[in-house]
Formats: sequence, C-alpha cells, structure tokens
Amino acid sequence: MLIKKFCFELITQNRKARLGKIYTPRGIIDTPAFMPVGTLGTVKSIFTDDLIKTNTQIILGNTYHLMLRPGTNVIEKFGGLHKFMNWEKPILTDSGGFQIMSLSKLNQIDYKIGAIFKSHIDGKKIILSPEKSIQIQKKINSDILMVLDECPKLTRDKKILKNAIDTSTSWAKRCKIEFGNNKKKALFGIVQGGLYKDLRLESLEKILPYEFDGYALGGLAVGETQEQMFKILSEITDYLPINKPRYVMGIGTPTDLLGAIKYGIDMFDCVLPTRSGRTGLAFTWKGKINLKNSKYKYDTTPLNDDSNLRGLKYYSKSYLNHLIKTNEILASMLISLHNVSFYQQFMCEIRKHLKKGTFDRFYNKYIKIL
Repeated sequence: MLIKKFCFELITQNRKARLGKIYTPRGIIDTPAFMPVGTLGTVKSIFTDDLIKTNTQIILGNTYHLMLRPGTNVIEKFGGLHKFMNWEKPILTDSGGFQIMSLSKLNQIDYKIGAIFKSHIDGKKIILSPEKSIQIQKKINSDILMVLDECPKLTRDKKILKNAIDTSTSWAKRCKIEFGNNKKKALFGIVQGGLYKDLRLESLEKILPYEFDGYALGGLAVGETQEQMFKILSEITDYLPINKPRYVMGIGTPTDLLGAIKYGIDMFDCVLPTRSGRTGLAFTWKGKINLKNSKYKYDTTPLNDDSNLRGLKYYSKSYLNHLIKTNEILASMLISLHNVSFYQQFMCEIRKHLKKGTFDRFYNKYIKIL
C-alpha cells in the first residue's frame, strides 16, 4: 500500500477511548500506539530488528541530544536518522522542549530568541530557537515533528503557567511557518496549562488556528499524581479535534496508558520499559516483578513462555537474577526487550478490545493489577 501523505483515520470509539490508524509514507501506525524512546538514535540495549519483532511501529528521537551527538551534519550525511540507525519505520522527534525544563539549570528562556543552553557535555553555548528546532528535525528527517514549547515544572502558580502558554503559542506559530507545507510529514502542536482546565483550554484555543496535524498534551509526567493526570485528561480531551491524533508526552506505566486511553488519547512515549529493564524490573500481566529479589534465585520459570524473541522463553528468572547481580549487560538486553514486547502486546490487546467494544471490561480487569 503506497501512502503519499500523512493522515489519521478514526475507526471506532468506546465512549471516549479511540481506535484508529495513522498513515505515513514510512508505514501505518495502529492507535492507541506506544513509542519506545530512542533518545540518541537507539532504544537502549535493543537491536532494531528485535524492535520490529515486538510490533513496534514508531519510535521517538530527541532533537536536543541528537543535535549535540552525533550532530545533525553526521545524520544529514546519511539522509536522516532512519538510515543512520537502520530503522525504516516512522520516527517522531521531541523538539527539545522537555530539555528546557529538565536541564533548567543549564539554560535560560528568551521569548524572542528561544532557549539558550549551556551544553551538558562541554558547556558550549547553544541557541535552540523554534526555527532551529524545526530545521534540525527536518535534517533528522523525522516523520512527525513537534513544535518547540516551554514545558514548566509542576506548579500551581498560574502566572508561570500563563507565561509558558504565551511563549509556547508564539513559538508554535514560528514553528508552523518554518515547517511550511509538507503533506508527507506532520507537525504536532502542544497544549500547555498544567492541571488547570481553563488554562489548557486557553492554550488549545490559541494554537487551533494553526491547524496542526496532531495535538500533544505537554507538561504532564512532571510530578503530578496519576489521579491529577486523569482528571485533567477527562476535562480536556472532548475539546481536542476529533479528526487528529492526540498524544500525551512522557507517560508512562501500563495503568497510565490504560487510563489515558480511557479518556481519548492515541499516542504515548516513555523510557520506562528500557530504564526499568536496566534495573531488573520486568512488566508482566500479573504486575511488575523485581528480578533482583532473592526469591527468584531458584525460579526455573521464564518471564514469558510464549515469547520467541531472542529465545526469551528459554531464560529462567533464576538466570536473569544471576545476570543482574553480576552486572552482566545481557540482563539489560533481555529484560528491556521483554518489557518493550510486553508494552506492545498490551497495546495490541487494548486495540482488540476497542474493536470488539469490550474495552471497559479490559480496563476494569487490569487497572488495579498492572
């Protein structure tokens, strides 16, 4: 199937929960979709051919980090990140907005210029303007680009949140102009406003005229409780365009995803599956298990006896416990691969239940377990 332009198809809804497809020239993304994070051009400790076998259809890269290492000139020489990292499917790139918050001690924000960073590598001064962020994402050859935004830390201070909305709105307009008209790719806008419905709606109203290809909710996964996150999602998603993909950035746990899907979100990214894998934490249908725990020392059962990935079904929990305790790299590789595979199986099951109209039953079964 030859796809010439980016578009979104809403197939069905179970109340607010949505089943859909995103069409891109590099492939179709079934939604709800989970995107493993490949910040530096790799989903940590996982081969790209193994990612494909997990049914991963899209990954995330990071503009700020790739700009520094290996540098956009290197990536551009390969025609983009896809060929550089041997990944043929779609890539979404974060604009660098999250680093404005996470590396706040190393940067300052200038409303007119953009973010002015000191490199966390060598202290070199770096200016990331809205225009430069889009230019870098174009050189990376992303399929879905994100506008540069100001992502504030968790706060109840409406003045701080309003300033972030004003900055993000101005930068969104500049990003849209720099992006131009490219039907093969997509540019997503970002809604800010913290935990306040009125501010979220104000932010959305200000960026809707730019007619972005999708809409992300930023400023979450910054320390709020799950209950607070679900509350703001329940209040805002009805106002998002029904014919565009919806993306919550940076979440999360399986129950984070389950709850967000319940309220109408289509796309997610998070480092959790691989970060947890590197610490010996595995996700299963019965909940999380810490393979560092001594109770697994003599456990002869595998994490998943149905998996055909890298022979995972042949590795016992006892062996994984041994690898973790001896700091063997193979532990990170196997558990990270298992976790990403679990997340994609989880999303696949959610899509099946959305198609059958039984999502509520699935939600009620797993919201307390996972």
